[in-house]
Parts: sequence; structure tokens; C-alpha cells
Amino acid sequence: MTPLRLTWVQPEDLVGHELRQAAEDGRDVASGAARWHDAGGHPAPPRAGASPGPASAASRALAAELLDELAAVPSPLPEPSGLREILAGAASVPETTPAGDDLPDRLLGAWMGRAAGCVLGKPVEKIPREGIREIAEATGNWPIRGWFTAKGLPDDVAARWPWNRRSATTSLAENIDGVPEDDDLNFPMLALTLLERHGRDFTTADVARLWLDELPAGRVFTAERVAYRNLLDGLEPPATATYRNPFREWIGALIRADVHGWVNPGDPAAAAASAWRDARLTHTANGLYGAMMTAAMCARSLTTGPDPAQAVRDVVGAGLSVIPAGSRLAVAVREAVADARTEPCFERVADRLYERHGGLHWVHTVNNAALIAAALIHSRGDFTAAVAGAVAGGWDTDSAGATVGSVMGGILGARRLPPRWHLRDHVTTTLRGFDGTTFGALAGRTLALAGPSRRLT
Repeated sequence: MTPLRLTWVQPEDLVGHELRQAAEDGRDVASGAARWHDAGGHPAPPRAGASPGPASAASRALAAELLDELAAVPSPLPEPSGLREILAGAASVPETTPAGDDLPDRLLGAWMGRAAGCVLGKPVEKIPREGIREIAEATGNWPIRGWFTAKGLPDDVAARWPWNRRSATTSLAENIDGVPEDDDLNFPMLALTLLERHGRDFTTADVARLWLDELPAGRVFTAERVAYRNLLDGLEPPATATYRNPFREWIGALIRADVHGWVNPGDPAAAAASAWRDARLTHTANGLYGAMMTAAMCARSLTTGPDPAQAVRDVVGAGLSVIPAGSRLAVAVREAVADARTEPCFERVADRLYERHGGLHWVHTVNNAALIAAALIHSRGDFTAAVAGAVAGGWDTDSAGATVGSVMGGILGARRLPPRWHLRDHVTTTLRGFDGTTFGALAGRTLALAGPSRRLT
């Protein structure tokens, strides 16, 4: 019998990630690292959520002790997690721009675009950048201009770069039939439920209760799974985000942020504050900033002018305006934007992203947010180029693709979304009340929640 190896929560699998997190946020944990390695402790699993076998009782006990010791060391970086402190360090207060009569079409486009970008990235999730390109080239899809396919893919390429096993049956061109289930779509639908039940003044505790009521623990990963465990252990927010959670700056909060932007059209600051209340259940610092940036971009995407090339610049600017200007995330995004504006070849833009951020985990917030911004700016407002760049970047392909698709869909609206990216209007999910829903129904429920908001500062 194969033993159960619960992913993302075993102490011996978390220590290596906490050591990496410490290196990223400037903490001196050399003594703790030495204790772990001298005792035979292993590095973090590079891509999986658990090491192959269970740890000894002594190793697990040491891991638990070290997790608490390492987390107690403060970071010297100016990267706060409180909302007022975050906004105080932001570059500027973004302007509010009113939504137009086309808001229903833009919301529909945003849902459709998010689904399209997600489905494009699903079959190549966990495949590195070079593998994605080899697959696309071998099937005549480079630069990426359509869904991935196994048809015509040489056997040696398929063996070298196997598809994501859970997604190949639903997300290759020959298998796509509607929108398959994915956490990048479940979380926005869950956010609808949150706002419908608790209104625009929901609290982080409301988010926690909703998860316990509606979200199976096996459907969440990394920081979300740790926070779920912490809730069941009796911790309350924001301790749920910090207790033995080395994933607190990973991408999970970013993928939950779109609806917070969509219900605050044209108000990036209100969108960011709403996303912060959701994100603080699971994340801190740059994990929070990624959610706030995304919500602000989604809010601004619904009220941009008619020129898509200018619109993407406005959107990314709105995202940067709500996060601390000196944070690692803001610096990474500004550098990515500068490259994307001046370098005509997106592959060279991606090369520079990897030079700067290649040491981060493939689902970290900083590298993926930089890629998202670069793909938007470099696309000059072309939907296909934008989602293709996000996926070809090779980090969290479905999440980055979904966020870029969401922003571009909001800018263009459903009427201008290229037909090649239209999916059958049927969403599959295990979330109660949503299975079989349509884009029109989702956009209608979002529109009912959208409106003037009380800005939180």
C-alpha cells in the first residue's frame, strides 16, 4: 500500500521553503540552516508538494521547532503587511475613472478572457519554458497563437515534456469542451459568493468561514492549504497567514483578486483594499501586494479608453500605484515594464526576467507578477500576444495566463475578444451552485455587485 504523503503541510517539507523565503526577504538564518542540514534535513522539494517518504520523528520535531524559530526572525526590508502602511508606501493615489455603458460587455469579456488564458496554460503547467517552446514549435504553434495540441507532436518530444496529467484530457485543442475545473476559476466564483453573502464590507473572518463552508481542503494548495490547516487548528487571521507558512509570498492570493477589481470598476484603491482583506487570510508582504496589484489592474481595465496599447500601460500603472514603491514586487514589475517597452523580442524580455528571478519558485508572486506585467505591456493590447507571452514564460502558466486574459478581456470586452479564444459557454466546478454556469450568468452576478464604493485608506 502506498503511504499517504499530504502535500504542502509536513514540517520537514516546509523548512527548505522557509530557508528560501528568508534568503529572499533578507533574514539572517544561517544558524538555523546549519542545524537543519547538519541533522540531514533535505532542501525543499523543487516542484512537488511533498518529499518522497516520511521523516523520522526526530526530524519532524526539529523541523517544527525550526519553522517557529526562523519565522520569528524579522525581515529588515520595508515591506509592511498592514493596509495603511502599504498604502502609505505606495507611489501615488490612483485616480477613479467612471465606468461607461459598456461595463456589461467588459465584465463578460473579463470572465471569458480569464477562462481562455487559464485553459491555454493548463496542459503545460509545470513544464519549463524550454519545453513549452519545443512543444509549440513541433506542432506549428510558435509563436503561440492557439490552443496546445498533441496532434502531430513527435513521440520523443512528448516523452521529454509530458503534459500536465490532470489537464491534458480537458485542455488540449482536441479535448476542450467548455471550461474545465481549475482553482484559477474556482476562486473568482468563490469571491462572488463572498460578496453576495457578506457585502462589500466583508471581513477576513468572513472569508475564512466561507472557505470552511464551501471549499474542500483538498482543492487548495501551498499558502491556502497551510491557512486552512491553521484554521482547523484554531488560529484566527492574520495568524493563519504566518504560522508555519513559508508560502506566504506565493501566487495564491493574486489568483483570488480579480472579482475585487471587477466590483470596483475604475477605482483601483477600493479594489486593492478589498483584495487585501481577502488575501491577509493566507499571505503577507509581497503576497498581499500581488493581490492588490491585480485587483487594481482589473478595476482599471474596465474603464480604459479605446486604444488597447495605451490601455495596458494605464492598467499596469494602476497596479503599481497601490503597492509600496520600494518593495521587491514593485521593483520587479518596473524592471519588467522597462524591458517590455524597449525590447522588440518577447523571448529576450523573458530571458531578462529569468536572469533576475530564475531562483524563485515557479509559483512565487514576484516572478509571475513581473511576467504578467511584461506580457501586457509587450502585447501593445493584442489579446493573443498577451496570453501567449504569459504562458510561454513558463512559470505558473495557467495562473499567469488567466490573469493576463482577465485584464485583456476587461480592456477589450467580449465583442472584441478574438473568436479563436472563445470557449463553449459551460463552466465545470465542484463549487456548490456554480457547476454548469455560463459566462453571462457570472458577468451578470458581478455586475449586480459593481458600483460606488467606500474607499478604505
